[in-house]
Amino acid sequence: MPNLSQWRAARGRQALYSALRRFFVAQGYLEVETPLLIPTPGMEPHINAFEAGFIPETDVGTARTLYLHTSPEYAMKRLLADGAGPLFQLCKVFRNGEVSATHNPEFTMLEFYRPQADYHAIMADLEGALAEAGRSTTEGEPGADPAFFTRTPYERLTVRDAVFKATGVDIRVHSDGPSLKRAAEAAGVRTGDAESFDDVFFHLFLQRVELGLGHERPTFLIEYPASMAALSRLKPGDASVAERVELYAKGLELANGFSELTDATEQRARLLEEQDLRRKLGRSVYPLDERFLDAVGRMPPSAGIAVGLDRILMLLLGVQRISDVLLFPAHEFV
Repeated sequence: MPNLSQWRAARGRQALYSALRRFFVAQGYLEVETPLLIPTPGMEPHINAFEAGFIPETDVGTARTLYLHTSPEYAMKRLLADGAGPLFQLCKVFRNGEVSATHNPEFTMLEFYRPQADYHAIMADLEGALAEAGRSTTEGEPGADPAFFTRTPYERLTVRDAVFKATGVDIRVHSDGPSLKRAAEAAGVRTGDAESFDDVFFHLFLQRVELGLGHERPTFLIEYPASMAALSRLKPGDASVAERVELYAKGLELANGFSELTDATEQRARLLEEQDLRRKLGRSVYPLDERFLDAVGRMPPSAGIAVGLDRILMLLLGVQRISDVLLFPAHEFV
């Protein structure tokens, strides 16, 4: 049975969704719905999708494995490519195995895209949306601080500056795995058997940087190393970094977004690299989504971001566990 905190969270969730819809509609965004059940999930190396077998009971279709989506990104980009204009979605997403104080395998995501925009514009829109949510939240646990999200403008901090500020390590100088490993260990970071730049970076980031982000006001962490570009374009004039942004508040990651890559050839190459990495990690290797790749080549210059709303609600209400904002958290059945 839900406790008092969870009922309070249900009312807070209603206010949060209403505030977000009010903001995005006023900004000219269209709310859309895309399928939860899809033939090809995202290829992120460290995310596993839930499998769902399709068994036809009519003469339509053939038996095959489908997946619960880990993000609506591929489908929403297909809509962008077809001329949808600014669009947003509030939806459930699913990531297998993710259960902790800040993870639930089924959670709620806000995802939105604006054509003819870059990551600066999408940061401004998210800042406005969360400020509206903060103004609309009036009830929470003792110590809750809904006004936290109204402290605009949010901090903009490059990854390079964040790492240097926390550790004294300059990732532009130490730009390969062995060099970064030596510098990180000299700064007291445990890197274990990590050898590549990316693997060493994440030890450095998780141990010394992440928990210090976004305490006075939310922080947009921007300009990730190019090797961590994911689905973002590289920064014009400085191809060593990607136009990727993550939002942090009180040491917690809340959002991940990009100035979107619109080069289908480059996107295919990155997905093939991720397939190979998934194979090396012993994870399921998903097929390429050819309809998504076709859409990437037809998309206008765009920016988009995905936001974990359960974590936003945790911060608005002043609770420490994601289970406190869910009426039926996963620990009831896992």
